[in-house]
This record gives sequence, C-alpha cells and structure tokens, in this order.
Amino acid sequence: MSKQNLAAATAITGIIALGATMISVPAMAGSKEKCYGVAAAGKNDCATNSSSCAGTSKTDNQGDAFIAVPKGLCGKLVGGSLEPKA
Repeated sequence: MSKQNLAAATAITGIIALGATMISVPAMAGSKEKCYGVAAAGKNDCATNSSSCAGTSKTDNQGDAFIAVPKGLCGKLVGGSLEPKA
C-alpha cells in the first residue's frame, strides 16, 4: 500500500470513528440538559436503572429515563425534573 493510500485510509477511518462517536452520545453539549420523567416509552436518550440502553424505557414518563432538551425547557414541562425520580 502506498503512503498516499495509507494516509487516505487513515483519514477515512478517523472520520467514520468520529461520526460513530457523535451518534452514540446524546446531544448534551452546550445548550442541552437531561430532563427526567417526560420521555415516552421507548424514546429515552440513555440507559436507566431498569433498562440497558437508549430507547428501552418501559413506560411513558418513567422517572429514571431522560431526554435531552434545550436548557430551561425541562422546568416548563409537566412532570419534568433535572434529577431522576424514584
């Protein structure tokens, strides 16, 4: 493999890895916050105490399931909490 092909392959691999990392992490950077107790069943952004990954909450408004919302919105949502609920 030539140096040019190796460099191109390395660059492409890096871009793919970065994209995969960006997809697997909820969009929490900057102006987002975790809002607990408002996600529809199966629409949570991350693992909960009773489920192992995103999209696996069992009930609507599950207290330990969160979704990422713009900062300041959670307190305006009925049932929204910045802390997990029991």
